[in-house]
Amino acid sequence: MTVPVLGVDGCRGGWVGAVLEPGAPRPRVAVARTIAELVETVRTWLGVEVVGIDIPIGLPDNTLRQADGLARKALPGKASSVFSTLTRAAYSASDRAAADTVNRSRCGQGVGAQAFALRDKIVEVDAWVRSRPTVTVIEVHPELSFAAIVGSPILPSKKSDAGRSARLEALRGVGIASPSILSGAGYGADDVLDACAVAWTAARHANGVATSLPADAERFSDGIPAAIWT
Repeated sequence: MTVPVLGVDGCRGGWVGAVLEPGAPRPRVAVARTIAELVETVRTWLGVEVVGIDIPIGLPDNTLRQADGLARKALPGKASSVFSTLTRAAYSASDRAAADTVNRSRCGQGVGAQAFALRDKIVEVDAWVRSRPTVTVIEVHPELSFAAIVGSPILPSKKSDAGRSARLEALRGVGIASPSILSGAGYGADDVLDACAVAWTAARHANGVATSLPADAERFSDGIPAAIWT
């Protein structure tokens, strides 16, 4: 890695980021209420060039995304950690019931509570990406990143002691030390470790060795490449 990169995960307090810098194995942790604030703060601070985010980027109009289906197939035993991205129109609905109706009419799939709970953060990132920030932004799923690191999905829950230990060990295996801060107001250790895994993929992207699902990103009416990177 030759440039600083930022991995981001959503949390109760907004967004938590893990910054990886050349020659520094221990990630720096930053937290902000909005994605724009987090990225701007870290860019001013360290000049990051690639930002990976654990959130869908590139919203479909009338179909399911290839990226989500391929990610589930790549995560045997952890497929449920990948939610189907709703259609763009469904994210504009006033509530889950309305979103369900819209999504079924567009792509034939209903809307679960967990998928709809991500709406505000997805809409926030979508608006930010469409504002064309002067930084490379990629979508990353931390479970895919951890699976790429160790060779198979990490099955214990990220909120359990066993899951936390397995994820810390995986990160150590690729030269990423445990962050000095693992939890704080509005974010937990699982959020920070996910952000670290996302940062690992962001570093791979910066080095030109990351791969994506699908290999050729889909593009919908928003023109934004829709692919999950590892």
